Amino acid sequence: QVSLVESGGGLVQAGGSLRLSCSASGKVSEIDAMGWYRQAPGKQRELVAMISATGHNTNFATSVKGRFTISTDSAKNTVYLQMNSLKPEDTAVYYCNAIWVGYNFWGRGTQVTVSS
Repeated sequence: QVSLVESGGGLVQAGGSLRLSCSASGKVSEIDAMGWYRQAPGKQRELVAMISATGHNTNFATSVKGRFTISTDSAKNTVYLQMNSLKPEDTAVYYCNAIWVGYNFWGRGTQVTVSS
């Protein structure tokens, strides 16, 4: 199994940037992919971005393409979400996700608030 710890959330003005980090521990060599989901108040949790363990494959929500990038540092077992040109509609709790041997593991979440 794996454990995930997020950091980097906060309050930012529209147009600003934030970088989220998620550090994995445990049996990290068996992680297939990692990424980020978000959940805004009253809405379902949605995929933001995912990256394969090799870093070769990525997937982004349409709403964040061109603004967000995802990367991984395998030496640190960490995945990063760089968020640029943030909009008020990006406000949500962001959850780190890892797919480990077919199972989903989640972090506790970090709040991102974008003010207009």
